[in-house]
Amino acid sequence: MTYDGIIIGAGHNSLVLQAYLCKAGLNILCIERSSSAGGGLTTVEDPANPGFFHNTHSFYHRALNKMPWYKDLELEKHGATYIEPEFNVALLLKNGESLDWWTNFDKTVESFERFSRKDAEKLKSWRERFLPIVEKILVPESQSPPVPPEKRQALLEKSREGRLLLEASALAPIEFVLKEFEHPTIQAGLLFFNGLREVDLRCKGFGHHIPALLASPGKAQMCKGGSVQLANALVSSVKKNGGEIKLRAVPRRIIIERGKATGVETVDGEIFHARHFVASGLNPQQTFLELTEEKYLPADLKEKARNFKYNIIAPLFGLNLNLSAPPQYTASEENPDLKKALMIIVGLEHYNQYPGIVTNHENGTIPPTVMWGTCPTIFDPTQAPEGKHTAFMWEKLPYHLHGDPRNWDKYKNDHGKKMLDVWSTYAPNLQHDVIDWFTRSPLDTERTFPNMKEGDLLVGAFTNGQIGYNRPFAGAGHYRGHVQNLYLCGSSCHPGGNITGLPGYNCAQVVYNDLHLDGTWMPVPAEIQLNKLC
Repeated sequence: MTYDGIIIGAGHNSLVLQAYLCKAGLNILCIERSSSAGGGLTTVEDPANPGFFHNTHSFYHRALNKMPWYKDLELEKHGATYIEPEFNVALLLKNGESLDWWTNFDKTVESFERFSRKDAEKLKSWRERFLPIVEKILVPESQSPPVPPEKRQALLEKSREGRLLLEASALAPIEFVLKEFEHPTIQAGLLFFNGLREVDLRCKGFGHHIPALLASPGKAQMCKGGSVQLANALVSSVKKNGGEIKLRAVPRRIIIERGKATGVETVDGEIFHARHFVASGLNPQQTFLELTEEKYLPADLKEKARNFKYNIIAPLFGLNLNLSAPPQYTASEENPDLKKALMIIVGLEHYNQYPGIVTNHENGTIPPTVMWGTCPTIFDPTQAPEGKHTAFMWEKLPYHLHGDPRNWDKYKNDHGKKMLDVWSTYAPNLQHDVIDWFTRSPLDTERTFPNMKEGDLLVGAFTNGQIGYNRPFAGAGHYRGHVQNLYLCGSSCHPGGNITGLPGYNCAQVVYNDLHLDGTWMPVPAEIQLNKLC
């Protein structure tokens, strides 16, 4: 069969790209190896306990309903609605205190003041200074194909906001926090969102992530009905506009003829032809080393794909609980608002825990437990039987456990029990309110989502120069492959992993331009936005 375009992999970025192209009237096929679309947007029913639903991979979606593609594709009308609790994040300490983040910034400042008035003032200062940087630079850059680094540097140096961004970016996150803040708990809390969520805290070039997070208008959200509802909404948008998604179709090769990508062949021998393009939502090693025949692969590109690095601190271990009552944290006796906090962090007391966590990942050993999680059914009772609850905790743990990821099959339940014991020291009712539980290891992540090689949910480290115009690597950072009509649209592209939809959104801009489609929805390019600041 022949289509206008074919997309490999039905993760959320691929679905965003497909939905935009279908809106333009193109006939687009997306092929997916698994039995469902949406990638990490999974909400699964516990087979041993019907009615209990768990978001085993993706749960926290930051400012998702403020994304341009969410509005353009009318995803709320398709069933994806979001909850953003006012009490957004709480870091619980062993002494019963908590460091709190609210959607109301003034309340966040009040919490920080309990630890350090000086740090609270710094919090306000950096937020105020970075509000225009987030609005005028960082958001436009994330929602547009990236500007070449030399040109970007030159443009940023011409404006006050750009120079401040470059100054903060020159530092590693841990350098920035230790330079600007004094209280060890506040330092630890501010570093959490980088050190256990995204980047190596020692990596220079990311110091700006700290003040940018403070200035970000959106906080952590959850999708009503589970993360799968976002996947369902994207599929609905695609199908409404005539798109087709073929499940259980494993790609074997990208067909290249006369220097152009012209189709895809599956392992079952089916061949799908593409008039205009083939786009891959997979990682660069799958796209170039597995699906591209070697005769069409230049030696330098082959080497770059082979050397693509994965994030050593990204692998995630999950403990999922079925409960007769929600976790009842001892700290809520002094702070009753904790009963309505979305994200709870435990085990993190001091910034100096981070180097040890990284060292353990490098050595394949398990560090002292630092974990975070939520009881979704406090906010959305539909995810458990009436009167019951589900809850989870996540922990970053090494993929190569004791040198071999297969060791997780033997040790994961033992570690889940240890996590439950730690959790119970903060919420003692878990000792008798747990109905059942199960775990998901970093190896389980890779098995379920092969593009997340080595359990890397970000699909590629931000080190090794793999950022911006050079993500996934130099020469492929503009969403185009090495042959004509081949595109990249997955999380290995700018701006990277997590549920943002922006790699797919940005790739759609490139394809629209290349096919001369009417893209009235497209934002002003980042380069023009940066020029306006000069």
